[in-house]
Amino acid sequence: MPEAELPLRAIVSAVADAADHGLTLWANGETRVRQWEKVPGHPVCEADLALDVMLRDSLTAIDPTAGWLSEETADTVHRLGLSRVWVVDPIDGTRDYLRGRRGWAVSVALVEDGAVRLGILAAPARNELWVAQAGRGATRNGKALKAGTRTMLPGARVPADQLPRADRDLVAVEKPNSIALRMALVAADEADLVATVRWGNEWDVAAAALICQEAGAIVTDAMGDPLRFNRPQPTAFGLLCAAPGIHKAAQDRLAPRAQEILGQG
Repeated sequence: MPEAELPLRAIVSAVADAADHGLTLWANGETRVRQWEKVPGHPVCEADLALDVMLRDSLTAIDPTAGWLSEETADTVHRLGLSRVWVVDPIDGTRDYLRGRRGWAVSVALVEDGAVRLGILAAPARNELWVAQAGRGATRNGKALKAGTRTMLPGARVPADQLPRADRDLVAVEKPNSIALRMALVAADEADLVATVRWGNEWDVAAAALICQEAGAIVTDAMGDPLRFNRPQPTAFGLLCAAPGIHKAAQDRLAPRAQEILGQG
């Protein structure tokens, strides 16, 4: 699908429609009794599955040649032989969704040859629609985004409930359960840094990574290496999403922690 043929309006509409359906279920509280844990600590509900089906139907209709990688669909090797793949988290932040909190979003990315070409986050409970196209910038509700210009790590804003003792020189700000939304806050200059030192899935970060990069932020894994997508094992160790002026300092702080955890694995 050449750039000129990318049906952005149809794709955004499909994502927004799914998000609106999720919002209706969320507002009515219908999902809160139909929930379970895939594995301990990882909740899922009927809305996750319903939105997954809805998105697969609509996005596959738009580009039937693209593969499919979603948190709520059993993975197959079929996608590995394709240049384009939809990478989807039907509800990123299910825990907030189930608690009636606003920090969840529908996350959709179109990946081509390992790189994200289009990223969309729809967060209807927050009245937010985030869109990025590779090389064309990123927006929230139609307004262009630009990451912050901070150059000193101390005082950097981090979406967190509580900061570790070693990071008390940072400043905690609002923390949505959705990691994609936390990253998007960096793109909007409402946070400066998001970092993890655990294995994460491509569908959690693919759309948000492009949104942040198009806003000028730097996004890598915990060791500072670039992220690639549609990998045979669709995971990466850790995440470092930061305003460009503090990414190196944050990487220097994060890398020893990541190395220690990897060494224990």
